[in-house]
Amino acid sequence: MTKDEIYERLTAVFRDVFDDETLTIGDSTTADDIEDWDSIEHITLIGAVEDEFGIRFRMGEVSGMKNVGEMVRIIMERA
Repeated sequence: MTKDEIYERLTAVFRDVFDDETLTIGDSTTADDIEDWDSIEHITLIGAVEDEFGIRFRMGEVSGMKNVGEMVRIIMERA
């Protein structure tokens, strides 16, 4: 799976979770960049990403993710 394919699928997940069809994400996107991304939505987002890619993040990975780029890196390693 290429980085572009991951971003295409990940963008769809983000748009669904945050109910915003205009949302765009990149490597440096963080919770500060998305208005509704709070701790509750973070849990929803992680679950949706895990379901989309058929992976499970470890607790340390979830708490250590600083931006979307780190999420993509983990997905690339596992998918």
